[in-house]
Amino acid sequence: MAETADGGYDADEGIVGDGPESDEEMPLADHIEEMVYRLGIVLVVVAVVSGIVFPFGERIINFLWYSVLPGGDIARPRVYHPLGLILARLKVATLAGFVLGLPVFVYQTYLFMRPGLYPTERRYYLASVPTSLVLGVFGVLFAYFLVLPAIFTYFLTYSQDAAVIAFGLTETFDLIVLMMGLFAAVFQIPLFVMLAIMMGLTTRAWLAAKRLYFWGAFLGIAFLFSPDPTGMAPILVAATMIGLFEATLLLLRWTRR
Repeated sequence: MAETADGGYDADEGIVGDGPESDEEMPLADHIEEMVYRLGIVLVVVAVVSGIVFPFGERIINFLWYSVLPGGDIARPRVYHPLGLILARLKVATLAGFVLGLPVFVYQTYLFMRPGLYPTERRYYLASVPTSLVLGVFGVLFAYFLVLPAIFTYFLTYSQDAAVIAFGLTETFDLIVLMMGLFAAVFQIPLFVMLAIMMGLTTRAWLAAKRLYFWGAFLGIAFLFSPDPTGMAPILVAATMIGLFEATLLLLRWTRR
């Protein structure tokens, strides 16, 4: 929905008024059934990818572990649970399934909403499918190269003078996997903001006016899903979410969307 000079909205773009010809009324039960079916497809894709990656889980664990943790004996993982290694392999396999499942999720939401979308909106939505995968990979790389090294460097600085540091496999790898998965999801923010504006669900001006509410929501999400008692990880997650949100609004302002 495009903004007009007087702050209103342009109804000529096909957003206001009757829906597209393909839009048909369906019973609520049919909508719920289709939604469950679409989510089931996403879960199946995640499970298949996870199953393929699982046999290589130990190699991936070693690669990630010694890439983000400091070298030497201090980085050697300690296993305090008999199923610790198996669970870590399962988690890294699930991470791979989650990242590759993001574009599948976007595509399934497109199929779910397709009858109610105009042709232009369908093109926007289809273009977002590969974009979702690219952003998810960028999110994982951002966590791998910047966030995780910063977190573990802070952990060492924070506690090395007060205690002997030992990294437990389960707890430490939980943080590694969660940060990578969380940033893969966080990096979808520009996609969904731009998609919502292009489809007329909101406007840049409205998002800018409500930015403090979004900042508060980002802070709440970051502290809810980042298991770090020192507060370092939630702060980095929240700062990234706010930065992506504001950068998207700045880009939209520059392009006059």
